Amino acid sequence: MRINIYYGGRGLIGDPTMFVVKKMMQVLEELNVRVEKYDLYDQKNNISRLPQTLKEADGIILASTVEWHGVGGYIMNFLDACWLFGDKEKIRQTYMAPVVMSTTYGEKEGQLDLINAWEALGGITCNGICGYIPDVAELERSEQYQMIIEKCAENIYRSINQKLSSLPASGMAVKQKIYKTRDNFFSQQETEQLSEYVSDDQYVDKQKKDIQELANIFKGKLGSSPKNHQRNYIELFEKVFLPQPETHLKYKIHLRGKADPFVIIIDNAKLVIQEKEISGQDVELTMDMDVFDEIVDGRKTFQGGFMEGSIVSKGDFKSLRTLDSLFPFMK
Repeated sequence: MRINIYYGGRGLIGDPTMFVVKKMMQVLEELNVRVEKYDLYDQKNNISRLPQTLKEADGIILASTVEWHGVGGYIMNFLDACWLFGDKEKIRQTYMAPVVMSTTYGEKEGQLDLINAWEALGGITCNGICGYIPDVAELERSEQYQMIIEKCAENIYRSINQKLSSLPASGMAVKQKIYKTRDNFFSQQETEQLSEYVSDDQYVDKQKKDIQELANIFKGKLGSSPKNHQRNYIELFEKVFLPQPETHLKYKIHLRGKADPFVIIIDNAKLVIQEKEISGQDVELTMDMDVFDEIVDGRKTFQGGFMEGSIVSKGDFKSLRTLDSLFPFMK
């Protein structure tokens, strides 16, 4: 998956939007997302070509700062270029999440402007984040604020990864009836330079067929797998345990329908598994029993369940990935 971030601020020291974008990039990269960031103030002479970069993106983040009124000229110049030179078919398939921080006022209006603009282009919007942050030090000192930013990045990732649908907006109906993109009076060479939108239909068709084949394979496995919640999970985990040096972690897994959590404590090569409440865990997971069975049967990983939304996770992402390395049920 690839997500492009278009930062429309001025790149000033202390800009809260830059802090939010940096934190989101860390979270997305931990989720194995390829992230490309474009600073529009650095590319102000090349903005008319930037819509070309949308062709490889599954989703984008439009990030800007309200310093006195509105989201600023750079981000609007980029949206103008999308309207004039953008591939509307590609935009219709592209998710956009707005990130707007205000140092004065107007963050909600700025966020709404970006949503309305992207919907007018025909694109899909998903929930972003906005806030009033007069001093970036507030973000740097507050773990709670940083957690909100991380959760927002997770939700953006899920929305794009799962291609979540939304109800149609009235703006789209108006656009289809009365909006018309202005004709471009460029030569053929200029048009090709400004808008290189070449899609590989054969590759897309092959990907769809591969995904369908994999879905059929896993569907068959799911249908043939008996459900047995009287299994000895402790023995199954001990059997596949793969110790790793310098590993000191505690995992607490809440299985819906069971009173006590499933707890895994790892101290280098020492493994302790119990079913009772603990505190001080590094990662806390919540899932259905059926999802837990799929993981133990090697049909899904903990990280895969988190990415598809069937597992709710609290804690460190790296430790979540380590859980699959410590217990490689899927081989």
